[in-house]
Amino acid sequence: MTKERRTDSGIEIKPVYEPSQPSADPAAELGSPGEWPYARGIYRGMYRERLWTMRQYAGFGSPDETNARFRYLLSAGQTGLSVAFDLPTQMGYDSDAAKAAGEVGRVGVAIDSLADMEALLDGIPLEEVSTSMTINATASILLLLYELVAEKQGVPPERITGTTQNDILKEYTARGTYIYPPKPSMRIVTDLFAYCRDRLPRWNTISISGYHMREAGSTAVQEVAFTIADAIAYVEAALEAGLAVDDFAPRLSFFFACHMSFFEEVAKFRAARRLWAKIMRDRFHARDAKSMMLRFHTQTGGATLTAQQPENNIVRTALEALAAVLGGTQSLHTNSFDEALALPSQKAATVALRTQQVIGYESGVTDTADPLGGSWFVESLTQEIEERACDYLDRIDAMGGAVEAIESGWMKDEIEDAAYRIAKGVESGSRPVVGVNRFVADEEESLELHQPDPEFNRRQIERLERLRKQRDQGAVDAALKSLGEAARGNDNLLYPMKEALAAYATLGEVSDVLREVFGEYEPRTI
Repeated sequence: MTKERRTDSGIEIKPVYEPSQPSADPAAELGSPGEWPYARGIYRGMYRERLWTMRQYAGFGSPDETNARFRYLLSAGQTGLSVAFDLPTQMGYDSDAAKAAGEVGRVGVAIDSLADMEALLDGIPLEEVSTSMTINATASILLLLYELVAEKQGVPPERITGTTQNDILKEYTARGTYIYPPKPSMRIVTDLFAYCRDRLPRWNTISISGYHMREAGSTAVQEVAFTIADAIAYVEAALEAGLAVDDFAPRLSFFFACHMSFFEEVAKFRAARRLWAKIMRDRFHARDAKSMMLRFHTQTGGATLTAQQPENNIVRTALEALAAVLGGTQSLHTNSFDEALALPSQKAATVALRTQQVIGYESGVTDTADPLGGSWFVESLTQEIEERACDYLDRIDAMGGAVEAIESGWMKDEIEDAAYRIAKGVESGSRPVVGVNRFVADEEESLELHQPDPEFNRRQIERLERLRKQRDQGAVDAALKSLGEAARGNDNLLYPMKEALAAYATLGEVSDVLREVFGEYEPRTI
């Protein structure tokens, strides 16, 4: 008798898979690549026509330092930008705020104003480069700063391409970089939808993120279910705000993690595509095929990286990246092998990018669409993940939807329970991790790690002080007053926000106006 094996989602893996009578019509459940219900991929030729966007996540210290890293990665063959912002920027604080002390430029780049965004994007042709920005509570501010820089470059708004993460709901369950309560936060999200519909038609207005829930400890099934539950809430909020589904749904995008259970991860992506297609057609009555296509970015697992024997992470990242490609991702970030210890060094970032390039240009897995389609094992996993995700969605609907499931703490509790079970498996050794609980080395090799500039914090604050002295303060005050009036009413917030930012109002000043009107979110006490 072989020992029973299960995935972290609890799905039993059989010793062998045989052909069996499918529970549904294969043509309806699978179709062909590029056709309903998109289980096999959203494009007919997939990577034969064009490889995924190779988008390495980068950002640290000053805008000038990050600009240099961006230029290096583009010269090394990266095909899109992905911006990491520091915590003060994510939380709506300027670099000189008391709450920003010790965090400026540490986990990403510090952006306080239009001047910083100009430096970040200096010399980068925004008409040619697609940019993803991992930002949520302040997503509207960063998008407008990006648009303002594009205007200064002479790029028409209809030519700007990229994505703002803009997924505030997952912040309440998995990450914590929220500012305002859910209701006004959802208003800002849908205002951004409407703004982009009218001004930035090629911009992906949201990247609905399962990644951070997975990194917080969710299973693959929970990642699919909770991400799609959040997506349903955004669609419902947009419809309630008066938008037509096919006006905004084609610009929705998704963001998933890819962890180490190789075949489960491939099946997860296929199940998510099929489930989303059904929901958009049958629940929301979308008619545009693009509204039904789940387009997604993937990042390899940060939580799967180990500080012990860090070069093993190169292998982990390669396997996770391969699973994402076999699962049909539209863009991909590969983590650097030293990220469990520090921000990526240039060498580690290069190895991570080369990993994608070897898969894309040497492995042959891009020669045909959905290479694993029809595998009895993969199709069984795909069906099982979809069914289990549907069970979760039914439970969430019964609670009143994702917002209610979040506010009650239920969704967070589910993720924490899963994280505990997984951590116990690692601790007991029943869940092997090479270098941690198996094949442990007595001594670890030293690595050259990225070292932050100790003087950066002071220089950034001085830069901010100069900006405030040089700008037209009267114009800033008038624009911020208009923003406050819009927040107290029903006008789209992005238009007065853009006016304030164009006058060099800071990110913190804009956020403070909204804090005064909306208040700040206080999570429930455990």
